[in-house]
Amino acid sequence: MAIIILTAVISFGLGRLSKIREEKTPITIENTKIGESKSLSTFDVDSGIKADKIFVASKNGKKYYYAWCESANVIKEQNRVWFSTQAEAEKAGYQPAANCKGLK
Repeated sequence: MAIIILTAVISFGLGRLSKIREEKTPITIENTKIGESKSLSTFDVDSGIKADKIFVASKNGKKYYYAWCESANVIKEQNRVWFSTQAEAEKAGYQPAANCKGLK
């Protein structure tokens, strides 16, 4: 009798679990290169970051940063130079900042 009850409880639990999995929407991850923008506007009003320009440097400096790095927030707006790609920033004579995670 205990085996029958245990089998029924396990079957019921597995049935509920499979129903929950059916209701969830699968997540899709698209692999895009840094600096590529697909359907982004040219300026993200909420964050103040230009969507097609994710790298920023100071006119007075030699390093470039991701726009969301803490060090990039120190650069005054009038001194900011924006780039779409790392190659573009390096071509302009800037080097990646060591304190900004993710840059080479």
